[in-house]
Amino acid sequence: MILVIGGAGYIGSHLVKELVKTNEVVVLDNLSTGHRWAIDEKAVFVEGNLGNEKDLESVFTNHKIDAVMHFAANSLVGESVTDPLKYYQNNVAATLTLLQTMMKHNVKKFIFSSTAATYGIPSVDIITEDTATNPINPYGRSKLMIEQILADFASAYDMEYVVLRYFNAAGAYETAEIGECHDPETHLVPIILQHLLGERENISVFGSDYDTADGTCIRDYIHVTDLANAHISALQALLDGSKKTATYNLGNGLGYSVKEVIETCEKVTGKKANVVMADRRAGDPARLVASSDKIHAELGWKAQISLEKIIASAWNWHQNSAKVTN
Repeated sequence: MILVIGGAGYIGSHLVKELVKTNEVVVLDNLSTGHRWAIDEKAVFVEGNLGNEKDLESVFTNHKIDAVMHFAANSLVGESVTDPLKYYQNNVAATLTLLQTMMKHNVKKFIFSSTAATYGIPSVDIITEDTATNPINPYGRSKLMIEQILADFASAYDMEYVVLRYFNAAGAYETAEIGECHDPETHLVPIILQHLLGERENISVFGSDYDTADGTCIRDYIHVTDLANAHISALQALLDGSKKTATYNLGNGLGYSVKEVIETCEKVTGKKANVVMADRRAGDPARLVASSDKIHAELGWKAQISLEKIIASAWNWHQNSAKVTN
């Protein structure tokens, strides 16, 4: 059985949708940012906290866990700056409690959802796994701390793990049953689509004078189902013994500017956006694009879904979400 921590959240719930096709799955989630309706009915759901020893002990005692997949971090960069205690408490201390419980029950296979924020503001156009890590906020630092802890656990306790560094997850499940549903929403694609549905007055573009073709920031977007499949490939590599430790970037290797994303949303929806130009935000790099060559070479995984299809799936979800969430 596979334990998915945070399986009611955006990325975790999409992973569970795919994982239950071939595995028994138990989800542990406190529903602070996740949603009960997002959890596939084939999965066992346990409401509980990542850092609560009793909750964890109950799950590991009542279920034979073969591997753990961790999606339960707090992930708002701005909030991590204003409330770092929350981020170090949940993302680091609570994860240590999880790892301690895993060791107690002799469960040593771990998939960790990390982030491009571990790289900070890189000096290269295409980020590889060898690019220096230099996080510039508590969120990124908390993720990198766990990466370092996992390396130490692998050396001392034979922990086997795969770290997956995300870039920009977007899109929704093909059936529009689940999708991106954050409060507050901070991601570009859903913000644009909410505006095009009439839920926001306009879209702010932060900076139009970057050293890019159209002056706006470039980011690497990947469909959430592609992300889920990368996790399943990593899990299989741990379970069959072909990998003991690895770190991989997950991106499409291309990158799209903010203007390109807005234009693609307009094309998909047939609606025109009201765009307001604003000043740059502190700490926004001009370009964040990942090379996923390593995971393609080692596990055969590659992002498959185009930006237009990413946005089309998200648009279907946003039009359907009121039926699902209410």
